[in-house]
Amino acid sequence: MTAEHPGSTANASGPSGASRASRLELIADSAIALLAERGMRGLTHRAVDEAAGLPPGSTSNHARTRAALLELAVRRHAAREARVLTPDEMPDPAGGFDALAEALAIVLHRSLTEHRELLLARYELALEATRRPELRKIYDEEGRAFREPLVALMTAGGSTDPQRHALSLVAWCEGLMFSCAAGSYHAETPSRAQLRTGFTELLRGMLGPGA
Repeated sequence: MTAEHPGSTANASGPSGASRASRLELIADSAIALLAERGMRGLTHRAVDEAAGLPPGSTSNHARTRAALLELAVRRHAAREARVLTPDEMPDPAGGFDALAEALAIVLHRSLTEHRELLLARYELALEATRRPELRKIYDEEGRAFREPLVALMTAGGSTDPQRHALSLVAWCEGLMFSCAAGSYHAETPSRAQLRTGFTELLRGMLGPGA
């Protein structure tokens, strides 16, 4: 099992702070990997210790309760998903829906091919959030960081109802990702060109051919 370790997610400084931040990322990444591999029932403090190669009790020292461990996983998951599209790949609103379709196609294709672990873990966390109000709050807060830029892009693209159009776009993306990751199309992965065509058709229908 491999884990990504992009940047620090803790507000700490100095060697001890850096070490703590690194340990937190390792624990969170291991929790995400376990969620993808074994589901919510397979996520225990002991399993995280074993998956991360840490001494027994290490995870409990940083996340004493299951709720704390899930919060750590949700926040780390959002941070990793945010890096699927690099800042220089973000679409220019002036580029119209062709630029937006290309950026969205990149995100979906990478999610389905390079980051399937994140995709599967997200479904586990989303379902658990429906049963845990405290986790729902955190999950929704992280989700707004993805929705709000999309609404802004739809507004810049000339949408007459950016909130509704953003919801339609998110729903289309979520449906396609679920179908290809865990649904009836799980054995098929659309090419980036196919995804771009799908997004172009969807955006043209919402924004009009002259967008």
